[in-house]
Amino acid sequence: MANRWGIPKEVEDLVKARDLNCVYCGVSFAEFHGDTKKKPSWEHIINDIRINGPENIALCCRSCNASKGAKSLENWLDSSFCQKNRIEKSTLAPVVLEYLRRK
Repeated sequence: MANRWGIPKEVEDLVKARDLNCVYCGVSFAEFHGDTKKKPSWEHIINDIRINGPENIALCCRSCNASKGAKSLENWLDSSFCQKNRIEKSTLAPVVLEYLRRK
């Protein structure tokens, strides 16, 4: 994964160790076997590339990342993509739940 977003190396390493599954749908990155939709991609939970701490940087699958795009997390969670893919609070990783608790 190329880091084009200025994510500090220590944050990148922490996130790679922490997020072994998509923080939204839970798909395992160990099992993506060439399916590019399930490949890990960098995610800014808050869509602001200036916020590069471990509380805002996560790994999610390309499918979730493409669907979320520039939407706020709250709006995206109400989307048809999330409904169709059964993405809800119970599937979210702790880093995402912590963001929602702080809101």
